[in-house]
Amino acid sequence: MRDQQPAPGSPARRLSTKETAELLGVKPETVYAYVSRGQLSSRREPGGRASTFDAGEVAALARRNRRDAAGSPGSGVDLSVRTRITLIEKDRYFFRGVDATELAARHSYEEVAEWLWTGRMTPGVTLTAPQDTVAITRRAVDALPEHTSPTDRLRVATIASAAEDPLRFDLSEDAVLGTARVLIPTLVAALPVQRERRDDDGPLAHRLWRRLTGIDPSDAALRVLDTALALLVDHDLAASTLAVRLAASARAHAYAAVSAGLGVLEGPLHGASSGLAHRMLLDVLDQGTAVPVIADELRAGRRIPGLGHRLYQGEDPRARVLFGLLEEVPRAEPALLAARDVVATTARHAPLHANVDLALAVFTASCGMPATAGETIFAVARTAGWIAHALEEYGERPLRMRPSGHYVGPKPPQPLPLPE
Repeated sequence: MRDQQPAPGSPARRLSTKETAELLGVKPETVYAYVSRGQLSSRREPGGRASTFDAGEVAALARRNRRDAAGSPGSGVDLSVRTRITLIEKDRYFFRGVDATELAARHSYEEVAEWLWTGRMTPGVTLTAPQDTVAITRRAVDALPEHTSPTDRLRVATIASAAEDPLRFDLSEDAVLGTARVLIPTLVAALPVQRERRDDDGPLAHRLWRRLTGIDPSDAALRVLDTALALLVDHDLAASTLAVRLAASARAHAYAAVSAGLGVLEGPLHGASSGLAHRMLLDVLDQGTAVPVIADELRAGRRIPGLGHRLYQGEDPRARVLFGLLEEVPRAEPALLAARDVVATTARHAPLHANVDLALAVFTASCGMPATAGETIFAVARTAGWIAHALEEYGERPLRMRPSGHYVGPKPPQPLPLPE
């Protein structure tokens, strides 16, 4: 929108709160935040109840905001990340312009990953890893202590795979895609097996199942796992994805970029969230009602895991799909009822919708999986999205995401510190 200026010789034009918000590209609440911080001044016209704002002052703030978003001249900072991969809007999300939930409902995880990487749909594609690579990564992972977390195992497997690949510094598209198609099945193969079978092939979801639980899978349960992988493959610039793009901006190879994503993923506010929801559901099932469990969470000042999402005002579309599929898994009924109890109980305090972490928790808790299983599913799935973002970043100007620190420490020069 162009800056609004008063006509020559006319009084300075005053803008309403709505007009100001539209010019700045923010919500009306943010306009008043600007006022409270002294960045805008407001006044009420005689006889009026609504605040008005000076058009010139608003236009100047809009220009400053645009400069800040683009970075200061000569700094090399580019804080806006152009991407053709994922769009999130109006409680829906899209992979390369196609509804992601429809893709996941009709295609396997491997097919969705290839769509994300290439923009081409390849029916029946499978991801397999050379036995030599799998053997090396398994030896590295097997040397870890028994209590090692799944994400730690995946990090070690990624590093071992990189060390085994002398051509890892080739950042051409074909080479990176070759890395992706080998790395993902290698990560799955490196995880400890919970149920032995003679073969270790077939769809990736089938191979991953044996590493999450010793229970025999039903077709419906395998479909939930495959769909979850496809739904979680990417979600725009989540914290781990931004870390991957920063690594790729510095021209780190694909293995190193994935390692950066895995490092961020372990945070309790990101990939590990489903584990918190898993434990909460077990508590609800143990007590027979969500009321005391939710009360304890609120009393401790903790947010209720598995509820709400900053990008969705309504229902998380990923949760909606998974809950629908879980209805077809008989053993999931108790956990589903517990999840509904959590949502209904919390609604008395804050009307929040279930997110994908709660749906993953229902799945893992009802299929004999540990609390960390959701984190494993998330990490394996998101590796494909990280590769897609790394490929995009390799095509951008190197080191473009190099922000400058805003120093707020003591003003230099300061005297040398004296020994204590």
